[in-house]
Amino acid sequence: MSMHMKYKIQDLNLHYGQFHALKDINLELPEKEITAFIGPSGCGKSTLLKTLNRMNDLVEGCKIDGTVLLDGEDIFGNMDVNMLRRRVGMVFQKPNPFPMSIYDNIAFGPRTHGIHKKAVLDEIVEKSLRSAAIWDEVKDRLDKSALGMSGGQQQRLCIARALAIEPEVLLMDEPTSALDPISTMKVEDLVQDLKQDYTIVMVTHNMQQATRVSDKTAFFLLGEVVEFNETSELFSMPKDQRTENYITGRFG
Repeated sequence: MSMHMKYKIQDLNLHYGQFHALKDINLELPEKEITAFIGPSGCGKSTLLKTLNRMNDLVEGCKIDGTVLLDGEDIFGNMDVNMLRRRVGMVFQKPNPFPMSIYDNIAFGPRTHGIHKKAVLDEIVEKSLRSAAIWDEVKDRLDKSALGMSGGQQQRLCIARALAIEPEVLLMDEPTSALDPISTMKVEDLVQDLKQDYTIVMVTHNMQQATRVSDKTAFFLLGEVVEFNETSELFSMPKDQRTENYITGRFG
């Protein structure tokens, strides 16, 4: 059975002014799997992640060549960027709940897309919070400010907020780097549950995390993808010496 490729990235190059941040990236990201991007800081993993929903459009002097296909459609063609960001949700490194109630955080996206019936919003809020494994913790205080939650709860709230607009893809930029070990474990468990319904691409600094949650891993170095493979293969039998040096800690 051939995997459906959610994203096909072909000959992608990205420059910030004179800086060549991504070099000849060719990657196919399978649907309903978790792909991890690993590598040292500043090597292009977050830059590529932000290209997948055109967040780099907002960066001055950013120039992109090559093709990024989402279900066969070029995201840089005549695809509406708002539509793209509806299909491709994003969760950032630091939890960033809006300064409003837990309920309104989740209802925000659906309201923006024209859903205003209370019964419908109630249903979306509950479903999203359940999907993000946080409903039981917050169901009795939906009207309280989201800023009163713990960091780990805030990050799961941000995941619920991303899910509320029913995306197809979830991009996660180091979603646990600001969290304690127990919250990290909850988010990792959650991410593995979510891949039944969503395609997930996750940047992580933490190689153990990549081995725990991802199906495939791409190793980035200086703007290039050095190696891309099944996670178990990449970590047990790396094909490139640079990958081996990185994962065994002989690096620098």
